[in-house]
Amino acid sequence: MNKTELLQGTLDLLILKTLVAGPMHGYAIAQRIQQRSDDVLVVEEGSLYPALYRMEEKGWIAAEWGRSENNRRAKYYSLTRAGRRQLEQETAVWERVCRAISLVLETA
Repeated sequence: MNKTELLQGTLDLLILKTLVAGPMHGYAIAQRIQQRSDDVLVVEEGSLYPALYRMEEKGWIAAEWGRSENNRRAKYYSLTRAGRRQLEQETAVWERVCRAISLVLETA
């Protein structure tokens, strides 16, 4: 199966939505996105961690060190208030884009 490339900007939306469930380390975020998409979306480390660092700098997520399920040191990310607001905004934009694409597909 071919890997599905994410549209620019959708990775942030997926990460923010994933973190609504609670704090997670990077690997768990990637796994959750892959599982929730029925293995269609695969988030590579080379995309995930730069996105997490960028989102942390913007104040959308916060990070703190903790222990993973296998007792390894891991950075856990959680959603901030600003991140929740950003999630609402990005969700609205995504829904508008999906509606527009659907209109084009229906009339073409």
